[in-house]
Amino acid sequence: MRNIVLVGLMGSGKTTIGRLIARRIGATFYDSDHEIERRTGVRIPTIFDLEGEAGFRRRETATIEELMKLPNVVVATGGGAVLDPRTRALLQQLGWTVYLDVPVVQLYERTKGDPNRPLLQVDDPLRTLNDLRVLRDPLYREVADFILDGSRYHSSSAVNRILKEWEKQSASSK
Repeated sequence: MRNIVLVGLMGSGKTTIGRLIARRIGATFYDSDHEIERRTGVRIPTIFDLEGEAGFRRRETATIEELMKLPNVVVATGGGAVLDPRTRALLQQLGWTVYLDVPVVQLYERTKGDPNRPLLQVDDPLRTLNDLRVLRDPLYREVADFILDGSRYHSSSAVNRILKEWEKQSASSK
């Protein structure tokens, strides 16, 4: 079975749900943002300050590529990972990708005031989230094998729904 990958905007629950999925299926969980921080020894806002978003995205693509080549993993990507065409191709080739689709207002409530969200350190973070959704939603849909309406599920029921679909699609591909 292919590795499971979670995509979606910041605050959509990728890390929480990813950890739960990994635990349930006996896989290793990685959050690509946390892995970048572990490898560089600095927080993501610092990488943005020093290298800009483009520098961060290069690191992100390289990290996701390495993680996706590992066996039996669940990977939560950063919200902007899908911006790079190479990353999108990796997700489609090496993973079974779930898009956690959550309404912008809900995302705002989950992320407001979080200093580790460099793209939201602006005057109107709700507008920024909406702009990000407009830009990224088609890209999330492009890579998704399954789309979960994240506004309808709590974490444990989201995991159940995702794994049910994963098992169904895995069985049909045999």
